[in-house]
Amino acid sequence: MARYTGPVCRLCRRDGTKLFLKGAKCFSEKCPVEKRNFPPGQHGQSKKVKKVVGYGLQLREKQKAKRIYFTLETQFRAYYQKASNRTGVTGELLLQQLETRLDNVAYRLGFALSRRQSRQIVRHGHVTVNGRKVNIPSYQVKVGDEIAIREGSKALVVLEEAKNFAAGQSSVQWLDINRDNLSGKVIALPKREDVNLPVNEQLIVELYSK
Repeated sequence: MARYTGPVCRLCRRDGTKLFLKGAKCFSEKCPVEKRNFPPGQHGQSKKVKKVVGYGLQLREKQKAKRIYFTLETQFRAYYQKASNRTGVTGELLLQQLETRLDNVAYRLGFALSRRQSRQIVRHGHVTVNGRKVNIPSYQVKVGDEIAIREGSKALVVLEEAKNFAAGQSSVQWLDINRDNLSGKVIALPKREDVNLPVNEQLIVELYSK
């Protein structure tokens, strides 16, 4: 299945909630969910919204998580399988894996305005882990890893914009962030309360465990 490349704001409107896919725009009055809180399409506003229950609700939660973290179905299922094979709460372990993807960590550190943009920054080789360039967005970081923007990339305009935006956001408890140096360190694994996103992971577990 190909990765979605269309307007991401349509995805938020389809789910009826903010998925925070567009960076600063999601926090402004320009956010389409604030202006047009109804499904996209010609008949979106007049179409009667059906109540989603059971399988449909579980599927929607999975789709939301995939869209937020910008993963494909094969990747996402692999994360679930790994989480279900470990000791602990499967849903929380699933979110922990998604949060510790390099592209998400780079976003949390304030290197990008959105996870999608962060994926591009990693892909283009602007990010290092423990001093070595890593251009794999799904790379899993671990406690003790130091993530930074390469010295030759620090002058990028997008990084300055992201740093200014991140300065106004709440801190991330499991990361030690040095905004001035465009670097950070993983000091703990993220807990469920650290994931402030509109996702019900238990419904995802129920979907996959059938």
